[in-house]
Amino acid sequence: MSTVKKTLLLATPVVLLSGWFAYDYLVTNLKFIPTTAEERAVIRAEIAAQDETVFYKPAQGPRSFQPANPLNNVYFGDLHIHSNLSVDAYLFGNRRDLDATYRFAKGESAPIETGEIIEITRPLDFAAVTDHAEGFGRVMACFDPATSEIAESCELVNSPNLLSFMELRANVENRPLVENLSYFGDDKAVERQYHLNTWEAIKAAAERHNDPGVFTTFAAYEYSPAMVDRGKHHRNVIFRTSITPDYAVSAYDAGSEIDLWKQLDASCGEGCEFLTIPHNPNKSWGLAFASETIDGVPYTRDDWRLREKFEPLVEMFQIKGNSECVLGFGATDEECGFEQFFPVCEEGQVTLCIHPTSMARDGLKKGLVLEESLGFNPMKFGLMASTDTHNSNPGDAEEWDYRGANSYLGSPAKERLSDGLRQPKVANPGGLAAVWAPENTRDALFGAMSRREVYATSGTRPTLRFFAGANLPEDLAKTGDLEAAYENGVPMGGTLNAEDGAPRLFVWATQDPDHAPLAKIQIIKGWLEDGEAREKVFEVACADTDANSTCVSTLAPVDLSDCSWSDTAGAPELRANWVDPNYNATHNAFYYARVIQIPSCRWTTYDSLRLGQAPPTDVPATITEMAWSSPIWISARD
Repeated sequence: MSTVKKTLLLATPVVLLSGWFAYDYLVTNLKFIPTTAEERAVIRAEIAAQDETVFYKPAQGPRSFQPANPLNNVYFGDLHIHSNLSVDAYLFGNRRDLDATYRFAKGESAPIETGEIIEITRPLDFAAVTDHAEGFGRVMACFDPATSEIAESCELVNSPNLLSFMELRANVENRPLVENLSYFGDDKAVERQYHLNTWEAIKAAAERHNDPGVFTTFAAYEYSPAMVDRGKHHRNVIFRTSITPDYAVSAYDAGSEIDLWKQLDASCGEGCEFLTIPHNPNKSWGLAFASETIDGVPYTRDDWRLREKFEPLVEMFQIKGNSECVLGFGATDEECGFEQFFPVCEEGQVTLCIHPTSMARDGLKKGLVLEESLGFNPMKFGLMASTDTHNSNPGDAEEWDYRGANSYLGSPAKERLSDGLRQPKVANPGGLAAVWAPENTRDALFGAMSRREVYATSGTRPTLRFFAGANLPEDLAKTGDLEAAYENGVPMGGTLNAEDGAPRLFVWATQDPDHAPLAKIQIIKGWLEDGEAREKVFEVACADTDANSTCVSTLAPVDLSDCSWSDTAGAPELRANWVDPNYNATHNAFYYARVIQIPSCRWTTYDSLRLGQAPPTDVPATITEMAWSSPIWISARD
């Protein structure tokens, strides 16, 4: 990169900042990625000095095969993964390709570019690489001598640094989006060919690694329109089979989510099915569950129908925070503070904050309001989680193995614990998607996602069942009769017609065998009363209760010297057969379950142990991992 270009790039943020604030920004955020052997050697020496033996972590285990089950097995996976074909991942140092990404999901340990070893305790059951469609062909073109010498932007890609990313990002935050063809000698035909080659490579890798019954992959990509202040209004596009459109519809093709659904629907031929999954509602600056598009165009009735048809799930937990709920806008439960990224918006604030239409629970409540006017609920979505890793390490959501999300930007450990505007300590390792399906195949998993029989976890693997039905057996919590539950009720993601009597809600959770026991189960209710959406949290099953059978907090100690959790507190399993004491058959409503584990170490504490220092005081030393079921809806009686 030329000296002039470096100077211009440095000058841009300096105009916006001043004094020590600007200096701190430059030092901590605009650091160039190491490009020399000497610089990399320093980082590898720091990593070699990290102590990976000082804390407890479970041993790696093999894949466990589950035979087909008409009552459904739970399968854990990650549907938000970036390989080195995503331009941002490549800029920050990721050199792990599609095959390496899928091999990791299947249990292979490997080093990231800095030298830190990444591994998961158990292989995933399914995965989808979702590289940014807006970058398709860019990295490939810069690999190719035929184009890289004439492509101005390849200078930025081949000399990766955060400044390069800022420049590229700034170019795509304007509306309408203008495509940068400088990678391709300003030739659209050349861009189309490289785009096609990238999309074909992604689909071919998914085919190579798909092993029905053992490990499932999906053809997929991420639709990523940029917003100011690094906002997100992105969606992952997942295809049911290997039959897809010839080209991935990107933000250059479709300016809004409405355009995305229409173009995908038009270009999906016979045998082609897709669904879209939005992520980071918390970073959408209120757009996630708003009634207008990214360009401020109001939704029509037909637009809401498209959303209802093609968007059955929301990714509500990942590396960039928890999007379940926030204290405010009706929520009072302290669990809404878990792994939050942003505060509630102050008056006049638009970005870097949470709006009333930013969080999943608020979206679910808005769906009840919309149903009153539309006659249908376009926000009947299930809850799932994934990582959004840019390190090619799918499902690496365990606190003890968190190595950052962007290669050199999050490694080594001292980088993750650093201060500054980028605030790496507020990130988390991400979550997992859990799917109830009869077998581990594309068709079965996609079908389960379409019907929303899915739940989210903050990274651990507890099992969670959730049913509702007026005729569920009273002793279901004792018998655990799943056949009776399916026969007499609906599972998570389903809809139940209201009856005079309150339905029973059966919830059953079991501990992740490699992680901490369970503390309690809560049921969150949302309902519409007198035109207003309301909410309430009920605690329905607890490991510890007082003399009145009321839940009490499980203050299980965590040994911060080695991060071992208590083996005497909590419960390996919790069940409840619960009836809503405030049920009203004339109210449209939803219920979802939230499972909370006893405390365990946060990743920042593991990193502190690696470095032989005390945990930071500006983030919690421990957390309570969680899981969230998809809702069950109650359709009011007329």
